[in-house]
Amino acid sequence: MSAALPARMVDKPWGCDRLPPPFTAPQGRRIGEIWFEPPAALAGLLVKYLFTSEALSVQVHPNDAQTLAKGLGRQGKEECWLVIAAEPGARIGIGFAAAIDAQTMRAAARDGSIEARMRWHAVEAGDFFYIPANTVHAIGAGVSLIEIQQHSDITYRLYDYGRPRALHLDEAVAVACGEPYSDPRRRRLGADEAAQLVDGPSFRLDRIAGPPAAALRPAYGARPLLVIPLAGPIGIGGEHIAPGGCALADTIDAVDFGESRLALLAQPC
Repeated sequence: MSAALPARMVDKPWGCDRLPPPFTAPQGRRIGEIWFEPPAALAGLLVKYLFTSEALSVQVHPNDAQTLAKGLGRQGKEECWLVIAAEPGARIGIGFAAAIDAQTMRAAARDGSIEARMRWHAVEAGDFFYIPANTVHAIGAGVSLIEIQQHSDITYRLYDYGRPRALHLDEAVAVACGEPYSDPRRRRLGADEAAQLVDGPSFRLDRIAGPPAAALRPAYGARPLLVIPLAGPIGIGGEHIAPGGCALADTIDAVDFGESRLALLAQPC
């Protein structure tokens, strides 16, 4: 069986007809997302690319405890973003510039002022953000990024710029944190920088440059992991996985990283 995960291009009205390398949008299509089918061994973890030509909705996701309490199973969503390309002026909104209460948040969502109340970050390639569940967030236009997340399809929209899609104000306000964003995992990575990006609670994520350090290997142990090449192919079971792909490896020791390869490694906790 191939190590490479099947990829699916998803058309979105806010997607792009021109994608950053190594991707190419098929003629006449606006690609907003590329999903990699999660393998059974790591079904709780999802990897995808996002490409925006318009701003995405202001939204929030619940945590595991909240979805369990509603009888929805473990459907919380912690996620993180690594920006791979950004147009001039591109930005991402996370949290609020100043704390607001639930009543104020609801009113701001209704009249559209919630966008102005959020804290917006100018972004460029190499920016990394961890988005805990309950964090209000939005991706602006002109951003291309990799998203690693808990595999959940529960999204509550607070504001959608007048688009004809349903909002979920009751559900969103019930789970949303009205505080400024201050997650310490936010950082800007150098072009060839290796770094531990996430160490729980839901998954682990590392960026490596060449073979991983010996100290990193025990953290992944003898368990399956996802490998996402960023520069140069990665070898798994005799296959070469090129940038733009995502693959399943049985263990970290089964991966041939080469000497100058840039990649992400992801594994559920």
